[in-house]
Amino acid sequence: MRLNKLIAATAFAMIAGSSYAQTVVIEPAQETVIREYVASHKVEPVELSEVEVAVGTVLPEAVELHAIDAPDITYSYVLVGDQTLVVEPETREIIHIIR
Repeated sequence: MRLNKLIAATAFAMIAGSSYAQTVVIEPAQETVIREYVASHKVEPVELSEVEVAVGTVLPEAVELHAIDAPDITYSYVLVGDQTLVVEPETREIIHIIR
């Protein structure tokens, strides 16, 4: 009986954990919309010397996020050098990098 409970608990943990590890996929059409939006809404690039610029990195609260006001896009962005970081605004996690 204990073994069944252990197996059930392990299976539940694996299923529940997988819902948090979802990968966001930016479709080519979405990337085009984001590129065009960023090109037409100039903001100053920021310097992130203390932060690794990589998908999955959570940006500090001090970094200003810029909303992308486009249909079917719920993300924000930050310019770092010649890169556009697409960010999930609620978690501040970098989900895509446009170079």
